Amino acid sequence: MTGRSMLWVRTVCSLCLMLGLAYPGAAHSASPKKTNKVEVAKSKPSRVKAVVTKERRQSLSATKQRVSKRAPEPSRVAVAKRFSKTESPSVSASSPVRSLVAERATPNRISFGQSAGLQATPDELGLKSNAVMVIDQQTHQVLFDKNASAVLPIASLTKLMTGLVVTDAGLPLDEMITISEEDIDTLKGSGSRLAVGTTLTRGELLHLALMSSENRAAHALGRTFPGGLGRFVDAMNAKSRLIGMSQSRFVDPTGLSPQNQSSAKDLATLASVAYERPVIRDLSVSPSYEVASGNRVVQYHNTNRLVHHPEWEIGLQKTGYISEAGRCLVMQAKIAGRQLIMVFLDSAGKLTRIADAERVRKWMETHPSNLL
Repeated sequence: MTGRSMLWVRTVCSLCLMLGLAYPGAAHSASPKKTNKVEVAKSKPSRVKAVVTKERRQSLSATKQRVSKRAPEPSRVAVAKRFSKTESPSVSASSPVRSLVAERATPNRISFGQSAGLQATPDELGLKSNAVMVIDQQTHQVLFDKNASAVLPIASLTKLMTGLVVTDAGLPLDEMITISEEDIDTLKGSGSRLAVGTTLTRGELLHLALMSSENRAAHALGRTFPGGLGRFVDAMNAKSRLIGMSQSRFVDPTGLSPQNQSSAKDLATLASVAYERPVIRDLSVSPSYEVASGNRVVQYHNTNRLVHHPEWEIGLQKTGYISEAGRCLVMQAKIAGRQLIMVFLDSAGKLTRIADAERVRKWMETHPSNLL
């Protein structure tokens, strides 16, 4: 075959390949792919989606306008005047019960009292609290005693001493105090609805500390004490020695540290002394209270549900909880015509300290002359 013939054959083969004659499948693969109508529809911008996006933009714009028109926060002077009118702000007795606000639900752990075997101590009332003290406030007669001298962590019962030190120092209750990052709990990681930057009066912080066991409020009270937090803790321990609490030790104003320790006997003394301060009495049994925090109003409630109970006449109270201390409760109450101080420490369940108080009340009502 001549060179010209070879060139012609190669040219014909190239044309066949280009036209798909030699490889029919190639023509199929090279042919334009039919486009599915559904795929075309998906590729087009959705009108519905565009409409929703537009509505969202309009909604966000309207929200921003509402926020910008929101009433300004109350001035410090206004808040101060609100509290300075009375030592005990008026509250509604019909407020809903929301107990255990500051005492977070945490997994059960063995407390100091349980580790010491105090739960094995029998008593005639079958109380679940591991350390108990009930005394007649007027005669100082001991009506019930169960491990009353055992020294245990006392959790937020510490705030009774905090309130006593603040009150006896004569600091102005209408002075404004701002919650700072120093007041955040880094020991237990407990939460708070008092945001950093919230400014309240000293009286309002004392109210929240005693009624709702607000940890940031209690810490701010100690932090702003003349001389600082260290001086405040020193004052707490000095006050405990002054009133005869020989088995007690305080390391912070909140009670979050398990090193805040005392006995049921000592706490009965503390409750009796604190009861003599009207401001502590009134604030501790207040059913609820509202404070302005930023652009919102925060509602607080008493951590002791018994203050709402019509069968109880309570003059002072404080609850407490950390895992090392168990559930704790201190109360002054009038039962069967007698003024009683009751202390319940290291109770395992959420409601057992309340149930123990009910058992003591019924026992006193049916056996008012009972003594040890």
